[in-house]
Amino acid sequence: MNIELRFFAGVRETLGLAKESVALPAGVNTVGAARAFLIARGGAWAAALGEQRLLRMAYNQQMADAHTPIADGGELAFFPPVTGG
Repeated sequence: MNIELRFFAGVRETLGLAKESVALPAGVNTVGAARAFLIARGGAWAAALGEQRLLRMAYNQQMADAHTPIADGGELAFFPPVTGG
């Protein structure tokens, strides 16, 4: 399955890229499984997306959690929590 990844704010800075197209292996069919696949790349990926990091995730521009299913052609975004005032 192929999906588009988008990275924002500190995640983008740590990875050094704003977007990527990626082919996911069989069995990677949820937001959480995709995150785990990316973390397994190690290095900056583990630092930016590691489970210790508090991140927001969106799938097809809708807020998502680890159990949200993903499908071919979808868009998955990662970004830190937003604060404002």
